[in-house]
Amino acid sequence: MIRALIAVYLISLTACMGGESKVEQGNREGVLHYGNGSEPQGLDPHVVTGVPENKIIRTLFEGLAVKNPYTLEPEPGVAQSWDISDDGKQITFHINPKARWSNGDPVTAHDYVWSWRRALDPNMGNQYAYMLYPLLNAEAYATGKLDDAEQLGVQAADDQTLVVTLNAPTPYFIQLMDHYSTFAVHPDTVSKFGGATDRFTPWTRVGNMVSNGPFVLTEWKLNRYIRVEKNPLYWNAENVKLNAVMFYPTENLTSEERMFRAGQLHYTNEVPLDKIPVYKAMDNSPFVQAPYLGTYYYLLNTQKAPMNDVRVRKALSMAVDRDTLVSTVLQNAYVPAYSITPPDTLGYFPPKTFGYDPEQARQLLTEAGYPNGENWPGLELTYNTSENHRKVAVAIQQMWKDVLNIDVSLANQEWKVYLDSVNQMNFQVARRGWIGDYVDANNFLDLFITEGGNNNTGYSDPKYDEIILREAPNAATRQERYALFRQAETMLMEEMPIIPIYTYTSKHLIHPSVKGMPSNLMDSLNIRYVWLDPNETLKAE
Repeated sequence: MIRALIAVYLISLTACMGGESKVEQGNREGVLHYGNGSEPQGLDPHVVTGVPENKIIRTLFEGLAVKNPYTLEPEPGVAQSWDISDDGKQITFHINPKARWSNGDPVTAHDYVWSWRRALDPNMGNQYAYMLYPLLNAEAYATGKLDDAEQLGVQAADDQTLVVTLNAPTPYFIQLMDHYSTFAVHPDTVSKFGGATDRFTPWTRVGNMVSNGPFVLTEWKLNRYIRVEKNPLYWNAENVKLNAVMFYPTENLTSEERMFRAGQLHYTNEVPLDKIPVYKAMDNSPFVQAPYLGTYYYLLNTQKAPMNDVRVRKALSMAVDRDTLVSTVLQNAYVPAYSITPPDTLGYFPPKTFGYDPEQARQLLTEAGYPNGENWPGLELTYNTSENHRKVAVAIQQMWKDVLNIDVSLANQEWKVYLDSVNQMNFQVARRGWIGDYVDANNFLDLFITEGGNNNTGYSDPKYDEIILREAPNAATRQERYALFRQAETMLMEEMPIIPIYTYTSKHLIHPSVKGMPSNLMDSLNIRYVWLDPNETLKAE
C-alpha cells in the first residue's frame, strides 16, 4: 500500500503543474514561499504571543542579539557587542552605529528604553511582560506596584550605549534579546497612530510600519498572504540573499501539503500525520523531522467546575494513554510527555509524578463525586483549527469515555478566536503548545507564576512564585538551580493545572533549493542566513 502511495506522490511531485511554478520563479527571483500556519493575530511585538507571528516579526524587526541557526548561540544584532559585569548583574550593549529604522532614523539606546517601558507598562496588556522580569524593578512596574519607570533597570548612557541592570545573574538573558517581546519599536511611529500603550493600532499596517529588520512589510492580503521585501537600509543588507518572503496562512494541513506538491511552497509549517509514513518511505524525501524544544498540552481552567477539583484534573491526566496515542494517531512522530519542561533542556530533566493509570483515574473521579461518570456535568475541549489537533482531541475524547465513562464535547475555533478564548479564560479545557523562547527550563516554568501573562489556568502558589522568581535566579550553582526547578515542577504537576500530552518534534516539507535553514532545537528561523539555489530541484527517485 505504501509503495502504491509513493508512486502516486512521485508523479505529483514531478509533474503537478504546467509552466513555471511559484517555487521555480521564486528560486529565480530570490523569493521564498513559506507556509506559516495561521493568519497572524497582529504584528506588534508587544502584543502578539504566537509562533506564526514570531516568524514574520523576526524578519521585520531585529533584537539586540540574534540566534545563529546552526548553533543557537547569540550573535550580534542591533548591538554589535556587549559587556557583562563580573557579578553578572549589569550588561552594557553597544548599539551598532549602522543600525537604522526603515525610514532612515538611527536605532538608538533611547529607543530601547522607551520600548521596554512600553512593553512593561501595565496598560499595555503585554502577556510577555514577564520575559523582562530579570530587569531590576521590572516585575514591580509591570504589576503596578511601582509607578516610576525611571527606576527600571534599563538606561541609555548615550545614543549607542544601553545599560541594563538585573535583579540577579541571568544566564539566558542574552538569548532573550532575540525574542520579539524584547524588540524595540519606533517610538514616533507608534505614537503617531495612537497612544504608546494602545493595542492593534494602524502603525503595523502596510505603508505605516517602520521597522529595523532585514525586511520591510509591503503587502498584507488578509487570509491570503503577507509579503516582506529586502530592506536596503538594514545594517547588514549586503549579506541578506533573499529579495522577498511570502508568508501564507496554512491552517489546513492537507491543502498546505498539496501546495507543496504543486510547487507553490518552498516550506510547509507542518505535515499531515497520515502523510508522514509516505514521505518517510521516499528516497530523496523533502520530509525533515528534528527534535524541538516544545510541549503540547491541555490547559485546565482551575476556576471553572469541574476543573476546579484537583482530583478531576488528575483523573483526566491519568486516563490518557500517551504511548498508544503517540504510536497510533501520532505516527511515532512525538515523545510522550509527563511534565511541562521537555527532558534534557540544557541538562535539566523534569520529575515524573504520574503515569497512565486507569484504576487510579477512576478512583479519583469517584472521590470527586462522579463514580463511573455518574452526575458528570459535562466538559468542553477547545482547540484551534488544525487536522492534527482534531485527531488528538478525538482520540483523547475516546480515552476519557473508555476509562472514565464521561462525555466530552469538542469545540474548534479559528486562531484569533481561540487566542481570545484562552486569554479571557473562556474555556474549560483548551489545547496549548509552548515552544521554548530560549534554551532553559525557566522558560517553561515561569509560564505559571501568579497572574503571569501566559498563565491561563488560574493556578497560583506563592511558594512556586518564590522559587521561580527569586530563589532559582539567585542559586549559587546550576545543580542548586535545577534542584529548585524540580521542586517547583513537582508542585506544579501535583496540582495539575495542565495535562502534558507530548514533546514536540519539528516536521516540515522543505524544497531542496532552500539553503541556510538548518534544523535546530528551537526550529528557529534566521532569515539573514537563508538563500535559494535555482539549480536544486525536487527529485523523486
